[in-house]
Amino acid sequence: MAYQNINANISPQDIQEIKTALQTIQKKLPFLITLSVEERRKLFKMGDKSLAFVNNSVAAAQSNRDILPASFDVEELVRDYQLTTTLTELLTSMRQLTEKVDDTLLAVGSDTMTSSLTVYDYVKTAAKKTPGLKTIAEQLGERFKALGKGKTAKAASSS
Repeated sequence: MAYQNINANISPQDIQEIKTALQTIQKKLPFLITLSVEERRKLFKMGDKSLAFVNNSVAAAQSNRDILPASFDVEELVRDYQLTTTLTELLTSMRQLTEKVDDTLLAVGSDTMTSSLTVYDYVKTAAKKTPGLKTIAEQLGERFKALGKGKTAKAASSS
């Protein structure tokens, strides 16, 4: 793997501070909305090429106000464009952070599952001779019941 075993913990104080920081972000962006699947489907999607198009149209609107109808709000267009570029920058940073959290969670989860499978194997073996472990072995084995007969915990590690 491309990572060393992760040996970390997050203190309760740090967890609270992170949650507070996330709440602060949400408070700083009170205008954020949630769209339905249908609403998302109907809207224009703006990628990198569209961003350049909008940038050019903003410049054209600002330089040629006389060709636009009086009802067209150039300042609103400029504000929307500025918000779009700012949110794009913020989203890029947030996606990078989310990707790191997701990758770390995947790696730590995999390590945890691998170690847990080792514990399960030892418990199953010890349960044959050690009183009181049969119940624990059965409890741990519940994870693999749906896999059917013939499947082992090792084969289930991909589940």
